[in-house]
Amino acid sequence: MANSTSSYLWRKKTLEMVLSETEAEQFKLKKTLTAIDLIALGIGAIIGTGIFVITGVAAAEKAGPAIVLSFILAGLACAFAAISYAELASMFPIAGSTYNYTYIAMGEFLAWIIGWDLILEYVFALPAISLGWSGYFTNLLGSIGINIPAWAANSAWQAPGTGGLINLPAIGILLAIAILNYIGVRETATVNNIGVAFKVFVVLFFIFTAVWYVKPANWSPFLPYGWAGVFHGAAIIFFAYIGFDAVSTAAEETKNPAKDMPIGILGSLGISTLLYIAVSAILTGVVSYTELNDPAPVAKALNLIGLNWARGLVSLGAIVGITTVLLVMFYGSTRIIFAMSRDGLLPPIFSKVHPKYRTPTLAIYLITIATTLVAGFFPIGVIAELVNIGTMLAFVLTSIATIVLRYTQPDLPRKFRAPGMPWTGILAIAFVLSLMVSLPWETWVRLIVWFVIGLFIYFGYGRHNSILAKQQTQH
Repeated sequence: MANSTSSYLWRKKTLEMVLSETEAEQFKLKKTLTAIDLIALGIGAIIGTGIFVITGVAAAEKAGPAIVLSFILAGLACAFAAISYAELASMFPIAGSTYNYTYIAMGEFLAWIIGWDLILEYVFALPAISLGWSGYFTNLLGSIGINIPAWAANSAWQAPGTGGLINLPAIGILLAIAILNYIGVRETATVNNIGVAFKVFVVLFFIFTAVWYVKPANWSPFLPYGWAGVFHGAAIIFFAYIGFDAVSTAAEETKNPAKDMPIGILGSLGISTLLYIAVSAILTGVVSYTELNDPAPVAKALNLIGLNWARGLVSLGAIVGITTVLLVMFYGSTRIIFAMSRDGLLPPIFSKVHPKYRTPTLAIYLITIATTLVAGFFPIGVIAELVNIGTMLAFVLTSIATIVLRYTQPDLPRKFRAPGMPWTGILAIAFVLSLMVSLPWETWVRLIVWFVIGLFIYFGYGRHNSILAKQQTQH
């Protein structure tokens, strides 16, 4: 019995199986993405409202002007994880990201755990982000005299006492993004590229406009909270970098994944890091860090230098920024569901591909229904915290998978080799684990409850219906 259990818990996919899956006609996705598309996908997922909000709060409360160093540290920590993603995504040109890497390196059971974890990350991230989009959109309409009725702006659970029934803007943006994902990855990438170009323009507008108003005196003292403050700031800022991992879910729809995946993952992280550093340096140079504990620090800086009219541009940039985050997150979520369904761990209906658009239709329907229900009616508050722990667990397992495969399958072709292995992988694991243990115990309890639900599904359905299980039965 023990040997039987061990055989299915740790059974692994091979590179040959991975490649045959992507070539099967019934599962074939359209290969249309380029390196530029992948960089834009990464920037689209990474840069949301964080660049307009978190910079000021972290500077005021944690690091002062040394927030620049916090961004560099957090960027380096993410880079250690990103190079693992880059190596594995170039090796395995398949949808599913960390789920598939774990399946190949460490077996089916851990692959199910991380796949179930990624579903959690996306299913709660999308409603949480869509509610933020709804708030910005409602305020923007209000500023031009268009007021959404109270009953349609929030549900009763989201804003008690306001007369709310349903959050229509949140549902509306999710439906629009679902339709875009449905009609094709090329169309999705094109809209994302346009959105990324606009929000990068807004960030560059702030940088090149505000740089002339920097007062070096505002950078003194540079380390008001000491080096401890720099590290505390890095811990907060780490979450502003989350999103580059979503690029790896696009490997199966990339024209040349071996070459372009590392460019997309590392390029998007590098560009985002440079933009974060520039914004934080200029923001703390224009406004004293003691005055930056503000929900709209960039808008405050623009107002201070006499460009109050540009606040609307920043608000529009924030809305577009959130839209691209939603776009990429929605895309990534459907590819995780698709990959797990194709492997038999979820019902096969979710890996059905549209004959014309070559998109995973039923996976898109599933994510649309789940996320719109949560976004339209339910308060997500503390549940949204699960997004962070879910992402960090994926970072840890991807780094472990990279190290494991270096030793267990050293001869596999690697177009991109993560430098400094295994030490860079170990550093990534150590940094991310240190952040995970600092999360509230309630977050861990909710994660465990989610995993328990997942275990019932795996042992009740997945282990019996996985493709590997059927192959074992045949032999």
